[in-house]
Amino acid sequence: MQRHALASALFAAIVLSACTSAPSEREAQAASTVHDRVSPPAPPPPAEPQILDTLGGAAPAKALAAARMRAQETRMAYAPAPATIAYDMAAPPPAYTQPANTENYAERSDNPVQRVAEQPVSTFSIDVDTGSYSNVRRMIRQGVRPPADAVRAEEFINYFDYGHPGPASLDTPFRATVEVAPAPWNAQRHLLMVGIKGFDVAKAELPPANLVFLLDTSGSMNSPDKLPLLKQAFSELTQQLRAQDRVSIVVYAGSAGLVLPPTPGDRKDEILAALNRLEAGGSTNGGDGIRLAYAMAKRAFVKDGVNRVILATDGDFNVGTVDGGSLETMVADQRKSGIALTTLGFGTGNYNDHLAERLADAGDGNHAYIDTLQEARKVLVEEMSSTLLTIAQDVKIQVEFNPALVSEYRLIGYENRMLAREDFANDRVDAGDIGAGHEVTALYEITLAGSGAQRLPPLRYGTAQAPDARTPDELAHLRLRYKRPGESTSRLIETPVLRSAIARQPGESMRFAATVAAWADALRGGKHLEQWDLSAIAAGARATRGSDPWKLRAEFAELIEASRTLVADGESVDEPQLSSISR
Repeated sequence: MQRHALASALFAAIVLSACTSAPSEREAQAASTVHDRVSPPAPPPPAEPQILDTLGGAAPAKALAAARMRAQETRMAYAPAPATIAYDMAAPPPAYTQPANTENYAERSDNPVQRVAEQPVSTFSIDVDTGSYSNVRRMIRQGVRPPADAVRAEEFINYFDYGHPGPASLDTPFRATVEVAPAPWNAQRHLLMVGIKGFDVAKAELPPANLVFLLDTSGSMNSPDKLPLLKQAFSELTQQLRAQDRVSIVVYAGSAGLVLPPTPGDRKDEILAALNRLEAGGSTNGGDGIRLAYAMAKRAFVKDGVNRVILATDGDFNVGTVDGGSLETMVADQRKSGIALTTLGFGTGNYNDHLAERLADAGDGNHAYIDTLQEARKVLVEEMSSTLLTIAQDVKIQVEFNPALVSEYRLIGYENRMLAREDFANDRVDAGDIGAGHEVTALYEITLAGSGAQRLPPLRYGTAQAPDARTPDELAHLRLRYKRPGESTSRLIETPVLRSAIARQPGESMRFAATVAAWADALRGGKHLEQWDLSAIAAGARATRGSDPWKLRAEFAELIEASRTLVADGESVDEPQLSSISR
């Protein structure tokens, strides 16, 4: 019994020291106790308290180090198994009541039309998030007109696959391709589609994974579309785990707690039992949860493996560290340890989209929104390799347009991913990551010189450009920079975009991508669509279904039809109460 108390006390101190170098009394209490809804009975006090007194400062440093080593060796033996987790079923948590619609979305404006003679270079970070699309899908199904700031065009586009060709081997982790063709809303303008495809890795070939499920069990999660759906989603992921994988479960409400220590992935019954016992109740101390989750990820760190924290929450942090900037800084500091952060959003009414996306960006991870069990299977099962395994980091795109052949351009989406021109070659500037098999698609609307379709009025003194004899056939020059995982120096890939590559008609993939981009624009006000309307967009969706094994394109066409009444009538449920946060 004495040894049990000693190991428990030392393990709490070790976990906390991994999170912060100088823990506060509140943090120490949070990291050394299990969440009050899932805590095991506290062990009795030691029979010989003088041992703890000695370890408290009277023992020599060598003795203290030896004691800590013994505690590390025995912590797994004394960690509570899922079967020993106790629940206070006699005192159910009070019902959570959402006072008003407090959903948060970052305020943003569409990228402007740029005159190539004045601004020939466009630079941005790639983005593989998809949360905006599934979140807006949830609103449409509920009959709610989505607020404009909830719509991010790049996440709509990247929700779907376009069949971009991938590299032949992992020696080059991704392949970039381009396509140029007339825009569907104005044949006098063109679309430039940049497609990136990461090398695909079969699930069976994934390296060992060290995963920490960081789960919000606060009172605001007490809703069918939150904690119950969350448990189903992580149960789906659990079924994919192997013996070489390790899973820990950390929960947080008023404080943070360890529900499941690192457990082999083939012990599915134990993992599922721990998930099934979770209940919602209390406030939301996400900061403590993040600290403890990273501490557990470091404890079970797998060299040359997958090390990732998966945070599932509605984002309603209201206790402890609640400032988004402070949480973002905390996560950014931790990514240097080689542990990535994925965020999964759940629920409605108080969903903090802004915070969930920012944390994923800071943590070198991706963000998705789970509105259905099917979406959970898409993200955590079908796309498991790309969700978990990063094959290229800090991926940046830079396109330099030739002013002799292109007069204007507009990047569709990626507003919160724009980079300064000098950031492209600066390896200390963070950017997005690509997972195994991931696709990234970016669209530019461009106006060719002499087409007469310019949006910007001519300048008084003109900016005419003579063709460069060295590059007479280049519309643009595409550059990509990326780092291999674990490297600090980026590599460069360059591809010219030739005038001879302009197609008379867009291929099916480009037509579908353009239709998705157009719907996102329509939901944001439609100021770039000219004569195109939702009827034309719906027709475009029906005509470009192509191969659709998951019926996602068919669902997309149905969502456009469902949105027509909402957009036409301007109907919006509780929209005035939705919060937009400026960057």
